[in-house]
Amino acid sequence: MRISHAFIERNSIVLLVLALLTVAIGGIVEIVPLFTIETTVEHVKGVRPYSPLELRGRDIYIREGCYLCHSQQIRTLRDEVARYGHYSLAAESMYDHPFQWGSKRIGPDLARVGGKYSDAWMYAHLEHPRRLVPESLMPNYAFLADAPLERRDLLARMRTNIDVGVPYTASDLAQAEADLRAQDDPGADHAALEQRYHGAHVVPGNGHPTELDALVAYLQVLGTMVHFSDVTTEQVQQ
Repeated sequence: MRISHAFIERNSIVLLVLALLTVAIGGIVEIVPLFTIETTVEHVKGVRPYSPLELRGRDIYIREGCYLCHSQQIRTLRDEVARYGHYSLAAESMYDHPFQWGSKRIGPDLARVGGKYSDAWMYAHLEHPRRLVPESLMPNYAFLADAPLERRDLLARMRTNIDVGVPYTASDLAQAEADLRAQDDPGADHAALEQRYHGAHVVPGNGHPTELDALVAYLQVLGTMVHFSDVTTEQVQQ
């Protein structure tokens, strides 16, 4: 028996049942295939978990609400690529929990900010933004330079990341404190740090990092892990 549109539109119960059925079928079609593949995000060469200092810097970035004014997602629009660089890949955020995507920007996108400015500029801008950018609306974060970085819960934070899929190893956990100090000390031996966290940016500290040191270490790694000349067309499309 053929059901006319007029009958469906006049009968709210039938309309509700058919709508729920349609949504259920659509949901099944979209969700079930995700369980048949190993991962929905293809790993791109160079992407690694954050070092202990970068991880703590990211926590401070979120705590201070930096994500409310800065996105970390370059869309495929021509003007965004021209201003910020290569559009963002899903793999770049595979170890971000939560990710820092978005399109609301009171300040510029930070997906590719790593290495764009010197450490001296980063520190000066975070401490007194308007001295470098007079029109900036960003708050002063000079107080972070006087705040010793809390490290007592470092291993707990790393283990929590392991629980959500970040592949920190037992060696990473055992050497977390040493890696954190080494990344904050230009005069330290960085061989082990580099082996575990390739390309980790060493900030000009003294081995006793402040919250500002950690934040700069995090900002300086953003967008630096992937060398797009090495990324295949298939990986870029993922």
